Amino acid sequence: MKNIVISGGTDGIGKALALHDLNRGDNVIVIGRNTKKGTVFLDAAIEIDANTRTSFIPADLSLINENKKVIEEIKTKFSKVDVIVLCARHYRTIRFETAEGFEENFALFYLSRFLLSHGMVESLEKADNPVIMNVAGPGADMSVMHWDDLELKQGYNGGIALAQGGKLNDLLGVDFAYRHNAGRTRYVLFKPGMTSTGFSGEYDAQTATHITAMKKFGKPVEKSIAPIIDLMDSPPAEPLSAFVEGKRISVEHKYFDKDSATRLYEITQELLSH
Repeated sequence: MKNIVISGGTDGIGKALALHDLNRGDNVIVIGRNTKKGTVFLDAAIEIDANTRTSFIPADLSLINENKKVIEEIKTKFSKVDVIVLCARHYRTIRFETAEGFEENFALFYLSRFLLSHGMVESLEKADNPVIMNVAGPGADMSVMHWDDLELKQGYNGGIALAQGGKLNDLLGVDFAYRHNAGRTRYVLFKPGMTSTGFSGEYDAQTATHITAMKKFGKPVEKSIAPIIDLMDSPPAEPLSAFVEGKRISVEHKYFDKDSATRLYEITQELLSH
């Protein structure tokens, strides 16, 4: 029996993974901002007689303080954590800043994953074969990075924010693997490809039409999670690995540049210190 934590676990890929893990007897904590979806998830757990192994933590992970509270709550519920799956993401056509002053996509898609990754290391290292599964979009080139404007205060575009978010998570994985190289925790970056999933977001009319098409023509969630499940069960031996729709890609490529990863880590620490 494993202890599994899934951010963005009340919808789409995250929810499908959570129900799969519950069905095979694991303990699962899901994190999400929508309490109604959380209740629906808990009801689904009751239907498969897994309610005693299920927890829902309502939290807005775009807020730094909420992430810190979640980390502490997870530590009180689980003596160790075997798997963390990072799925939470929310698209916005119009730029929005959180109450803490961060651009929301940057905060949710990147800062939250940074905090959950580094904040849960102690709990992960207590497990036999721990893994962080970061469901993002590995492999983009460095041109998507806006080093002088990471929060896109100038020329914001939702698609650009998501593209940069994927690269931020690439660099997060690179730096995490370097800093925790002596530990057991493996970091896996995974791009599921176009999937008919929840597509959490607030869209203008043009983007909404595109999302409708993606839902119609995207892969079923069950197909997208199959390789994720395999990697959760048997993570690669290397500290960092990356996959696109189940196919492994090299993390020795210049797109996974260690110097850039270190630079981002230092910028992030500075932002979080304020």
